[in-house]
Amino acid sequence: MTVQQEAPGGEALEVWIDQDLCTGDGICAQYAPEVFELDIDGLAYVKGADDELLQDGGATTPVPLPLLVDVVDSVKECPGECIHVRRVSDRVEVYGPDAG
Repeated sequence: MTVQQEAPGGEALEVWIDQDLCTGDGICAQYAPEVFELDIDGLAYVKGADDELLQDGGATTPVPLPLLVDVVDSVKECPGECIHVRRVSDRVEVYGPDAG
């Protein structure tokens, strides 16, 4: 996951999960298992480049180019509305509950 996804405007994107809102349904891990995984606590987390769970609150990971559609589908289908995708450059949310 060293290749960062670029939005149509050429912007690199990153994704994070708000575990306080996560319902543990695992839909995100079904859509994009390379990016999301459920931990032993039943909550979803993003995964780092080394495939390790990033368990710090607000931890982000780049959105890989081939997985953008899967990540966006995860955002749309998440019952907890806890997945956020934002531009790296200005941290503006482009997909998720706070997207404009």
